Amino acid sequence: MRTASAQAREIVKATAPALEKYGVEITTAMYARLFQNPEVKAMFDQAAQESGEQPKRLAGAILAYAKNIDKLENLGAAVQRMVARHVDTGVKAEHYPLVAEALLPAIRDVLGAEVATDEVLGAWGEAYWMLADILIAAEAEEYAKAA
Repeated sequence: MRTASAQAREIVKATAPALEKYGVEITTAMYARLFQNPEVKAMFDQAAQESGEQPKRLAGAILAYAKNIDKLENLGAAVQRMVARHVDTGVKAEHYPLVAEALLPAIRDVLGAEVATDEVLGAWGEAYWMLADILIAAEAEEYAKAA
């Protein structure tokens, strides 16, 4: 499993205030990018997208992750809910790169290149893959149990 460097974790924590302010804007931009792929779009409840509920929920999850990146045990219940939802909707390991390719540019689009520097996006990339590896492993266990 990948881990985020201490420097990356510090950068992610330092960006929490920007996420608190612009998180829904970032996740809305991310979904707009992600949904250019019709197969991925079909996996999502579009009513939750249109109401703004899903972008809001994801923004809250990303903010909680940023604030707790050094205390992941605080996120256990949230991670289990995410895993259950992902298994219910058929999320697989191959979907995670698509989300990264949508999320990281969305952060830059919303925050601007002055704030979302290459260093900041690199840190978020490390943090994303650290969490993705945790989710992928937990989802694989759930899929195996269900099989």
